[in-house]
Amino acid sequence: MTDQSPPQTDNVGKKSKKWLWITLAVILLAGNGGGIWYFLHQNKTPKETEATHEEAEATHAPGQPIFIELAPFTVNLPPDGQFLQATFHLQFADQEDLERLTLYLPQVRSRLLMMLSNKSATTLSSLEGKTDLTKEITALLQQPFEKGLPAIKLVNVLITSFIIQ
Repeated sequence: MTDQSPPQTDNVGKKSKKWLWITLAVILLAGNGGGIWYFLHQNKTPKETEATHEEAEATHAPGQPIFIELAPFTVNLPPDGQFLQATFHLQFADQEDLERLTLYLPQVRSRLLMMLSNKSATTLSSLEGKTDLTKEITALLQQPFEKGLPAIKLVNVLITSFIIQ
């Protein structure tokens, strides 16, 4: 007697393909969801941005510090070709000064880049050098950005990241 049973099908291959398609679908949906979120939140109209800023202003309680983080700076340092990568937080006494500074942010970055690119690594490496740097940044940013504008009242300059290589 010969045993003629039907050939067995390979369910393992079908299951692994099923999981592959499920995984790909989940990744695709997550990517689409992230893209939609980014698109909706990055394309705010000026009115939406202004409304968000007014909401933040309304929720700011008196006596709380007001900070802004400047984008990181990367600067070549003379004379050795080393470079500095630094991040600064600025603290203001009131919301008006923060708003005025943000209007002139390109000038702020330009002033700081010009000043930082004239510093040497040996000067900036010491604690005294960093303290002098924060004082110099404060004085530099308190200068009016245009004739007739009042000086910005900058309370503090905080170094939050500082790397010399």
